[in-house]
Amino acid sequence: MTALDFFTDLANTTPSASRTGTDELPTPEALVELVTRALYSGRIDGDQRELDDVLRFRQRIRAVWSLDGEPLVERINEMLREANALPFLVRHDGLDWHLHATSPDAPLAERMSVEAALALSEVVRMDAVARMRVCAADDCDGLLMDLSRNGSKRFCSVRCSNRVNMIAFRERQQDRGDDAGRS
Repeated sequence: MTALDFFTDLANTTPSASRTGTDELPTPEALVELVTRALYSGRIDGDQRELDDVLRFRQRIRAVWSLDGEPLVERINEMLREANALPFLVRHDGLDWHLHATSPDAPLAERMSVEAALALSEVVRMDAVARMRVCAADDCDGLLMDLSRNGSKRFCSVRCSNRVNMIAFRERQQDRGDDAGRS
């Protein structure tokens, strides 16, 4: 799982973006399960304070997703400054070389913030900010990072895509029925 995949998944645990319509991070235990699945290393406290910090970060990443240009760069730099981030290469837990920029003992939300800032800085450098999107489904505010070759991804999940397509299909069928009745 890439960092951007993880952060879109994290952001999409809010009630308005989740598959269940509820907050998918209701407890510290749910957070521990999420970061364990994502192979997060380092300090994980598993307490309410850590959950509250991660929930604040979740809102922050959702807000950053809609920015572009200078405002996005300012927010990325702010995230790095707040943690006094100093990037360094590491290899651990079967993962090949990658960047960390905080101590493994730093609080989880701080490490997430720095990792998100590093990942987002690559999006800016690659001029791919336009591929950071909000789901096109009217009833969903899920986030997505369009990594498709042609850059045409519009929905956060197959579920949203299928739902929107089914609604459009039913509307076409209804319109055809109305037209047939007029003939």
